[in-house]
Amino acid sequence: MAESIHVQGLDRKAQYESLFPQILALVEGETDSLANMANVIAALKFGMEFFWVGVYFVKENELVLGPFQGPVACTRIAKGKGVCGYAYAIGQTVLVKDVDLFPGHIACSSESKSEIVVPLFNKNKEVIGVLDIDSVKLSDFDDTDKYYLEKVALLLSSF
Repeated sequence: MAESIHVQGLDRKAQYESLFPQILALVEGETDSLANMANVIAALKFGMEFFWVGVYFVKENELVLGPFQGPVACTRIAKGKGVCGYAYAIGQTVLVKDVDLFPGHIACSSESKSEIVVPLFNKNKEVIGVLDIDSVKLSDFDDTDKYYLEKVALLLSSF
């Protein structure tokens, strides 16, 4: 399956539309949530060629690092701090075109230039984590990313 994950050469919308069915196939029939999350994260990282992709889980009112692909990351993030903590606090997707301009941005890597963070919700609509994606390009994320990554977040929330 790994060799079919690459979807380069397409525009961003076409990349997502090619990748999403592959992600669904990866998790179909697998009941282990950690394994599913790890595979979805890897598929996003390599299929979309993002710099960093991972999830943080809410534990005792802070975010704690979960499965990820990319350079080492911050282990814990306080609610309301940085882009991830802000998305957790407000319960909405946060799209940042230039992380250096985001007040309180937590620089886990100086290579990160733009970021999108999508909350994960439980059945009671409470934030249980966030999907965090970083790019080495400024303004790399837009409403297309928001739309498709929110679909991925719904899938991640179902595990």
